[in-house]
Amino acid sequence: MKDFSNKIAAITGAGSGMGRALAIQLAEAGCHLSLADRSATGLAETERIVRTLAPRVRVTTFVFDVANREAMQAFADETAAAHGRVNLIFNNAGVALSSTIEGMAYADLEWIMNVNFWGVVHGTKAFLPYLKAAGEGHIVNTSSIFGIFAQPGMSAYNATKYAVRGFTESLRQELDMMQCGVSATCVHPGGIHTNIAQSSRISPNMIGFMVASEQQGKDDFEKFFITTADDAARAILRGVRRNSRRVLIGRDARAADWLARTLPAAYQALVVMSAKREAAKARRSAGRARAPDFAHTSTHNEAGNKPQQSLHGTGAGAEALAPDRQGETA
Repeated sequence: MKDFSNKIAAITGAGSGMGRALAIQLAEAGCHLSLADRSATGLAETERIVRTLAPRVRVTTFVFDVANREAMQAFADETAAAHGRVNLIFNNAGVALSSTIEGMAYADLEWIMNVNFWGVVHGTKAFLPYLKAAGEGHIVNTSSIFGIFAQPGMSAYNATKYAVRGFTESLRQELDMMQCGVSATCVHPGGIHTNIAQSSRISPNMIGFMVASEQQGKDDFEKFFITTADDAARAILRGVRRNSRRVLIGRDARAADWLARTLPAAYQALVVMSAKREAAKARRSAGRARAPDFAHTSTHNEAGNKPQQSLHGTGAGAEALAPDRQGETA
């Protein structure tokens, strides 16, 4: 798809971050929009900005949870009814959980899987028939650099983003075989400048294990946000125009991808070395108020090995710390 003028694009997570930036840039290119988010306030602000910048662009909005399959189907049906067709779906909404595996509640794991993975599945399956009917379409699914590169404390997020990657790569191959006029791109952002870090959810089991405090963990991740949401959106839309199979966003994402491809097993040892250094700092800081109980952390074993700290130094996947509300997978 070389031109977005007079096309119809649906975007989830449009209330802020990359979703809002995509909406603005598509509107400036003459693309009509169907926008969705869980945050009615954020969505209304995106709509206001778009209508101000591109008053001739048609805009419809929907407030719902992408984990709800019936709601997603209604979003697709109503988008097609309101606009006459659909050409693009950006499955951008997402959340994150920072927790040890041992300390993670099943309810939290199900929650993040329902939003990050099943939300993408719901959006893809609901919109694909409409994209095929339009004769020209593109599906853009947001994974993460954490869909390529893993680190401790982000197992649930890693699992969902690896799942999105595999799902989208298989989808792209099927669409290539079908030659139906529809294609797909998987997006892997690195650290994106949004309010993600300060709105993030960090499990209490991480305090004293990988971070000294919840606020310190948020602040540390925010230091490595090196790409703006506007630049990320431009990279995504460039990828759609080029029909790219995947889009890496930011030099941190490209560096982490190179490391994972060059040292597919050994990179983990590098993560552990960096993690141990940072974990020691976190323990010293947290220990001033309370000594951490490592018997309840996920990497303690009978040999008394020390716990590990996340790899802050690469800046890879800093966007993973997303807020509880959807729309900030930036």
